[in-house]
Amino acid sequence: MTKYWNDAYYSQPNASQLKQNSKESVRRASDRGQTLKPVTIQGRLIAKSWWGRAWCDNLEQYADYESRLDRGKRYVRTGSVIDLKIQKGRIMARVQGTRKTPYKVEIRISPLSEEKCQSIIQKCGRRTENLEKLLNGDFPEEMKELFQSRDGLFPSPREISFSCSCPDWALMCKHVAAALYGVGARLDENPLLFFELRGIEVGHFIDVTLANKVEALLQNADKKTDRVIDDAQIGSLFGFKDF
Repeated sequence: MTKYWNDAYYSQPNASQLKQNSKESVRRASDRGQTLKPVTIQGRLIAKSWWGRAWCDNLEQYADYESRLDRGKRYVRTGSVIDLKIQKGRIMARVQGTRKTPYKVEIRISPLSEEKCQSIIQKCGRRTENLEKLLNGDFPEEMKELFQSRDGLFPSPREISFSCSCPDWALMCKHVAAALYGVGARLDENPLLFFELRGIEVGHFIDVTLANKVEALLQNADKKTDRVIDDAQIGSLFGFKDF
């Protein structure tokens, strides 16, 4: 008697199958004149920069999705994320699975609230050199708090919604998980995509941060501090009698 729940039917494809299917899908897309942006992982590490790793670590705090995250790691490592594009508040991906046609994944990230955005501007403005590094596409480690704090750039589970064209009934399928891990790898290449994803225009963000910094300096310009030497002290310091 044939069983309805056939374990063989639901078995997971092995790495070589996924790689071959992915290769064929990329070839077919190229033949149709489509430009894909695949996620390529070198070695075991999905992300090498501290900010890319922090993104992946943050995903693993989503306890509700724990059962699918390991499969997502496996898929992204085998090159199954054959296309990944990050836009304002949205991640679009194609993830290869068992069938020939890759699955379409869409992940939406809620924009930052005005309150959160102002908090981040204040943190960024503490050190001007941090803004210079941002302009050069780098994130100084002093800004880790910007991502990992409660009011940081990382989205919480309630700020994420997603869909996949696969028939998996799970809240988060392995294809969505693979795309999310792919974001960590993509952030290695361009960390400013963090801002794009959360709906922040980087140039305007830095302009506002600098303006706030200058305003704060001007507000304190007339305040005396112990580090300022008055005229009488200057004369005695350098041995001048009449100063």
